[in-house]
Amino acid sequence: MRLTNSEIDAHVAAFNRDGMVMLRGHFSKELLTAWRTAFEPLLQAHIASDRDNPNRGAQRHYVTLPFAGLFADPAVHADPDVLAIVERVAGADPVLCQLASDTPLLGSDYQAWHRDTPPLFEEWGRETPSFQLAVNFPLCDVTPENGPLETTLGTHLLERNQALAQIKSAHTAIENVAMQLGDVLIRDVRQIHRGTPNRTDQPRPMVVLGYSRRWLYRPEVQIRVPQSTWDALPAQSRQLLRFNPIVSDADAPLDNYRQFAY
Repeated sequence: MRLTNSEIDAHVAAFNRDGMVMLRGHFSKELLTAWRTAFEPLLQAHIASDRDNPNRGAQRHYVTLPFAGLFADPAVHADPDVLAIVERVAGADPVLCQLASDTPLLGSDYQAWHRDTPPLFEEWGRETPSFQLAVNFPLCDVTPENGPLETTLGTHLLERNQALAQIKSAHTAIENVAMQLGDVLIRDVRQIHRGTPNRTDQPRPMVVLGYSRRWLYRPEVQIRVPQSTWDALPAQSRQLLRFNPIVSDADAPLDNYRQFAY
């Protein structure tokens, strides 16, 4: 069932205040179970190739997903309720710039507190309105034991050093974000956050879709769209993907988003 206009208004108000909003039970569990099945061999291949150089800390793996098959489903990346919130927060005609996953395994640790992007105008000394959002959804339930996101409310509105000082002095509350399969978290990538340890023997995959304002291009964050996928996409999806490279079907996705913490 679609969100009503008043529900979207409430979500946008919460986002602008807190830097994040949760849509509970938004995607079907059957759909995400299929994503989990398709993801598992990708994770295992990535672990085998990246064992000595994990790209998000010990036993924590960032895996770029191929934009093909069920991973290119417009019902997910062009979900009308998610896009309604994204457009109200970050402007009309956004750009879809990222499809990837973050997965801590047993042996992972706390990350340092960080943002996912530098400020647009560092010399300005204060924050701008939102310009890039992360839409996260897990491929399993997220519990206190398997590595939930820890984040803070309102820090997207604060200069980075001010936000970190408030966290250190306990003037900013820390939120432990438990999620169930089907939940969707929309957050400002400047919100100060960190990954936590997975203390279980099962991976905890979290998908991220990245959306930017219509004029923003970060070359280190991109989706390589296979030609056959592009040819089959509806017009709305093509518009969302307009800044991304169209590649041969034989070209694999690249895990080149190594610098992620700011």
